[in-house]
Amino acid sequence: MSQQVLITGGAGYVGSVLVPKLLRADYDVKVLDLYIYGEYVFDSVKNHPRLEEIKGDIRDKDLLEEITLGCDSVIHLACISNDPSFELDPDLGKSINYDAFRPLVEISSGNGVNRFIYASSSSVYGIKEEENVTEKLSLEPLTDYSKYKALCEEILNQYQTSEFTTVIVRPATVCGYSPRLRLDLTVNILTNHAVNFGKITVFGGEQKRPNIHIEDITDLYVDLLSRPKNLVAAKVWNAGYENHRVREIAEIIRQTVDNESVEIVTTPTDDHRSYHISSDKIKRDLGFVPQHTIEDAVQDLVSAFHQGKIPNSMDNIKYYNVRQMNAISMK
Repeated sequence: MSQQVLITGGAGYVGSVLVPKLLRADYDVKVLDLYIYGEYVFDSVKNHPRLEEIKGDIRDKDLLEEITLGCDSVIHLACISNDPSFELDPDLGKSINYDAFRPLVEISSGNGVNRFIYASSSSVYGIKEEENVTEKLSLEPLTDYSKYKALCEEILNQYQTSEFTTVIVRPATVCGYSPRLRLDLTVNILTNHAVNFGKITVFGGEQKRPNIHIEDITDLYVDLLSRPKNLVAAKVWNAGYENHRVREIAEIIRQTVDNESVEIVTTPTDDHRSYHISSDKIKRDLGFVPQHTIEDAVQDLVSAFHQGKIPNSMDNIKYYNVRQMNAISMK
């Protein structure tokens, strides 16, 4: 009998790559999402017999009671994602990212879900002086977005039992192509500009930005569903890969796009936040090592541009969380 997994926010940037993988791995998959970025993201698996799509709100407790019944696992991706999107409407962000979290965990636990995987963020550490930011360091989030990510981790830890296994992943910034593409993430932004403008603008450039390829982070979530309980229960892992300076990322992109005419322009910035994380622990504990690079992400994006999969990439608001949220009301 197939295991059933609920993916909250499953029609988002990461979820739209993850869900087809879970179906290929023979899971029964429920997706809960508002589908505010479009209902096309699962065209490749439309009408799949093991896929159930639920258009609904993570804040609807009655709906959660209904849809968690029969689920073996939950992968919680749903959130107002990144600082600028959150800051558009802090009350909305809090209601989705924080207020809805404990009810989801309680309902999941009460309805017999046995594994709950939470997508937190490596931004919960804030800015650290240490060269390697490990899971042992204190959390000092700088923004409301990362503060509520950290608070949700605290909540989830309270519910770990022998019957309810909790796992926390702190991903780096995700990069690469997805059917629900975001072009407001560092690697993806700069690749879009390199391909379509022939020019990359780097603000500052010395700040470090850890990245992980979308194929790697989704492979990790699939992997975590099948690991023995004793290996994953109550564990917290960073999941990153390459800690590059933004100017280095720009240079990687220029070389990968293979266009010597791409110009890199550096401008001053007031944003000197620099993040760098160690993923040694997840390698030690699980043997997890990312298989894809920033170059791979750029190549995937370049191919998608050339195949016409990313039309109107500068102007279509669906690629930009802040623009899309500005255009709709989610209250």
